[in-house]
Amino acid sequence: MTVLLGDDPSAGDVGTEAADADVTTESVDADATADRKSPDVPVVDEWSISRIVRTMVPLLAGLSVLQLISGTVLETFEATLLQYPALLVLLPVQIGTAGNLASIMCSRLTTQLYLGTYEPRLSNPDVRANVIAVFALAGTVFGLVGVAAWAIGVALGGDLGLARVLLVSILSGMLLAVVVVIASVVAVEVSYRVGLNPDDTTIPIVTNVCDITGVLILFAVVSVVV
Repeated sequence: MTVLLGDDPSAGDVGTEAADADVTTESVDADATADRKSPDVPVVDEWSISRIVRTMVPLLAGLSVLQLISGTVLETFEATLLQYPALLVLLPVQIGTAGNLASIMCSRLTTQLYLGTYEPRLSNPDVRANVIAVFALAGTVFGLVGVAAWAIGVALGGDLGLARVLLVSILSGMLLAVVVVIASVVAVEVSYRVGLNPDDTTIPIVTNVCDITGVLILFAVVSVVV
């Protein structure tokens, strides 16, 4: 027995959709090829030598001047450092640790910026988690640094007590953590808005800011506690 099948209207629709999809795909491919070949499409090479030099040389020159200012400020506290060996040991470690925290903060904020999850508000759970992590690390690390600085200071003949060294280390360290958070957010935000690559600019800027403010904060705390 022969069964005659009529034309299925849905088959025609499927064929039409497939044809439209092919045309669309070819159109997209053609547009993409045209864009790649078109001389009107600007191509920015962030890794070109000229771009890196134009961006980084003025920045690094300005930061070097700030470092000179930091050294001048440090020289005014020379007598205090020589009087208390624990503070002499504490200062470079304090500044270096703040710089490490700044590098971590800037790297994480820049990654969030590229992923599209960055928003400079504490209501943003990612930013809030980074801020909490910085303060947790600061409280832990600066406490350990204080104990180590006190022990070395005692070995060098210093008489500054453990409680005072710990108070100086932790208090100045937590204040530096505030500077790290604020400076990191500002550096990422400003770099992005003026069209600079945050990977290039944020870490040098924030670490230099921490160098200068670290000296000022440490000796401000020392003048109150010691």
